[in-house]
Amino acid sequence: GDWTPKTGPCGLNLALMGVRPTIQQSMNPGRHPYSLRVFLGDCFGGLIAALIAIPYGLAMASLMGLPPVLGIFTSILTAPVTALLGRNPVLIGGTASATVPFIALAVREQGIAGAAKICIAAALFLLMFSALRLGRYIQKVPQAVVTGFSCGIGGLMVISQLDTILGVGSPWTRSAGAPLTQLFRVLGRVGGTQAAPLVLGVLVIAAAMLSARWSARLPAPLIGVAVAVLAANLFGLHEKQVGALPLALPAFAGFSWQRSDFTTLLPSALGLAFVSAVNILITSRVVEHFRGWHRHVRKTDADQELGAYGLANICGGLFGAPMSVGIPARSLASVRCGATTRVSNILHAVFLIAFLEMGSRFVAQIPIPALAGVTAWMGICLLEWSTWRRLPKMRRLDAAAFLATAFAVLVTNAVAAVAIGCSLFVIHHLYQRFTSPASILNLHTAPGVESTE
Repeated sequence: GDWTPKTGPCGLNLALMGVRPTIQQSMNPGRHPYSLRVFLGDCFGGLIAALIAIPYGLAMASLMGLPPVLGIFTSILTAPVTALLGRNPVLIGGTASATVPFIALAVREQGIAGAAKICIAAALFLLMFSALRLGRYIQKVPQAVVTGFSCGIGGLMVISQLDTILGVGSPWTRSAGAPLTQLFRVLGRVGGTQAAPLVLGVLVIAAAMLSARWSARLPAPLIGVAVAVLAANLFGLHEKQVGALPLALPAFAGFSWQRSDFTTLLPSALGLAFVSAVNILITSRVVEHFRGWHRHVRKTDADQELGAYGLANICGGLFGAPMSVGIPARSLASVRCGATTRVSNILHAVFLIAFLEMGSRFVAQIPIPALAGVTAWMGICLLEWSTWRRLPKMRRLDAAAFLATAFAVLVTNAVAAVAIGCSLFVIHHLYQRFTSPASILNLHTAPGVESTE
């Protein structure tokens, strides 16, 4: 049967306490033995996840005010821990836009030391959530909300890359708070579209779509990137490239706790932990939904996931690396390329090291619009086309929750979107409870209430 890591009362893997699974079980939690075919799928998955991680990690760290390479080291330092101790074997973590406001504020006030303190404090809160068994309640989020969140994330991924693909990117388009605002700003500059980035981005999307239609086992995003690199070299499409990335392990972030941190930094750390917890667990469910993995979910699974990310982010925070949370783009691209086991997550970190150490020449030649095309293609895959076709036949509550969640992702943020979608079910439950005949009868027959009959 399926092997599932044993967990203790805090939802943490008992491997920490000496209970060790076999190597075969660690690599492949499924029913089939770990074979060369499975390994190749994990290799392709880890490779494309690493390729996507490079520009994202650099951009997010820069946006936070940190040295760009720290965005890459977030994945390198945390992936082994989350891969071995986490519940979802193909959930790949990294820096995310949802964590930027919290960490950027800490960096502005205290520099890299501030980033280290807030990330370590948030990681401790994640461990507390795991110990208190709070993560399991995220599993009660209705499927319509998860599907709507997935669709909204898909739209967000497409919108976030439009300015790069069209060649109209500027601080003005990227400073928009909400994705929908960014979309309007990009459309306002569509007249300045440049041919070269558009061609490269569309080539990646088209090649990935054709590859996926030809065979579901082909690494479609990787093929798209290869086609774009070939076209750029053949036709002289000179666009900004990833460039060389020197490998140098960052030093430990030196910091000391001040009394003022308890009133200024800890509240922000609690907010960062809550945003990260929602992101991790909802993204995990989106990935499971995408890969069609419908195994029985235990109550301790969510607690275990939060515990794993808590431990991982302590490791990253010691070096000042920003918070690691679940990344839909990398996780889904990895699954789409054939990743099925925890090995893909570890290989994702190994490939990042290899790119920084030895493969910088190949990576340096990848045009940024090509990687934007990969992200946009994955966003298109996430738009839940089958759900849109079923929408007229869905229960009204489910349809409303799906639409509200998807739209809220584009106008607010992930946490607010999930809260809005879930609130519809809460309101519906309360309405049914207080308007049902039984509740009305109980109200009339309650002590101190005279019957009208």
